[in-house]
Amino acid sequence: MSAAVEIVSGALRDQRAWIVGGAVRDELLGRAVDDVDVALDGDVRAAAGAVAAAAGPGASRFELSGPFRTWRVVGPEHAWQVDISALRGGSIDADLRLRDLTINAMARPVDGGALVDPTGGREDLDARVARLVSEAALVDDPLRALRVARFACELDLTVDADTARLTAQHAAGLDRVAGERVFAELKRIIAAPRIREGLALMDALGLTAHALPELAALAGVEQNRYHHADVLNHTLEVLDEALAIEADPAATFGPERADEVRALLAEPLADGLTRAHGLRLGALLHDAAKPQTRAVSPEGETLGFPRHDVEGAALVRELFGRLRTSEALRAHVAALTRHHLKLGFLVHERDELGVLPRRAVYRYLVETEPVEVDVTLLSTADRLATRGRKADEAIAKHVGLARQMLADALDWRAGRTRPQPLLRGDELARELGIGPGPLVGRLLDELAAARFAGEIDDRQSALAAARALLDD
Repeated sequence: MSAAVEIVSGALRDQRAWIVGGAVRDELLGRAVDDVDVALDGDVRAAAGAVAAAAGPGASRFELSGPFRTWRVVGPEHAWQVDISALRGGSIDADLRLRDLTINAMARPVDGGALVDPTGGREDLDARVARLVSEAALVDDPLRALRVARFACELDLTVDADTARLTAQHAAGLDRVAGERVFAELKRIIAAPRIREGLALMDALGLTAHALPELAALAGVEQNRYHHADVLNHTLEVLDEALAIEADPAATFGPERADEVRALLAEPLADGLTRAHGLRLGALLHDAAKPQTRAVSPEGETLGFPRHDVEGAALVRELFGRLRTSEALRAHVAALTRHHLKLGFLVHERDELGVLPRRAVYRYLVETEPVEVDVTLLSTADRLATRGRKADEAIAKHVGLARQMLADALDWRAGRTRPQPLLRGDELARELGIGPGPLVGRLLDELAAARFAGEIDDRQSALAAARALLDD
């Protein structure tokens, strides 16, 4: 029994209360339970106080906004949470019949009595089937259409045929749901190990066009001869390559820095997502502006997608604004989209030995910061998924450069190679006899690049380089 369930069972043992929904389902699946829902025939506020008191110092309680009378108790150090809601419909059977899926419409008394299962949820759970309690569930809350796909994805369920038909019929109802609620479900699909199955199910149920229309719009957008797939299928293949890098970075980049890549991808990013999940979002959205930027010849042949990186970054910000995500997530994925082409352009700046000039490395790191590592991974996934004309040669060159750049990006991010200034701005201006202004900033930038490239290493060489720049 989890700590939260044990505390609830003790605090509410003398009340008419049931543990309901996901906590019951997860107990039956043998999964960890740290998010508990309780249906109570009584004073919800007082019950929340009792649970908080039983949890001891560090627990907190507060009322949630929304259509139902619900109080939340958060355990010490946010280790668990309990939501206590007023019983609906006058009985626990009636309450459960108002829920979304049968597997979420089970309950048991807090004292550990017999399972209450009026809709056959236990049987569906054993059969690994996602089945709606009724069509009314979708009418009452259209978000439940997306929850069908999310639960099927997370729990490896098959969607019942009638449920699939009803979900598709009500998919357009998602257009009326608040963006932050849609995102709460979308991000669970994005973070799921079976993300590809979740996205395929969203598409099959007609949900993508309403929950993530920017992705649906990529279908059927043809590309030039350097691509073997339309934009949507290319995007999904980029996601596959990103997932492969996430699972085993050493397979693409070698073992030397693989542990550092794994550690970076495991870092929290924003909105409950990690940097690995940010990479998945970057893979899905990096080409989102291709439909609106497609350039064609007079004969109708696709020539390219000029500025799809720039317009894509703006589109991502607009999309995440609609979904009410944090600014941190919005900026991160927009930066991945804006910079995903940069590494490919640098392939042509390497010398005859395949080495990129250090000034070009510096420029890349400065321009892509703070996603210098992440966008290097995304660019590689993008290249690996582009298998049109001359693909093998292009992939070999790109991956070779990406391996070099990844090492530089990891060192840069860790602060190991970031150049420290040899002169302050006021010192530089005084030595050169110039006033403060943008020129000083440009000179300092050039000196930083020169130091990174190993061209200067002390104050005197920095001053000489600055004077030469000023003369030019």
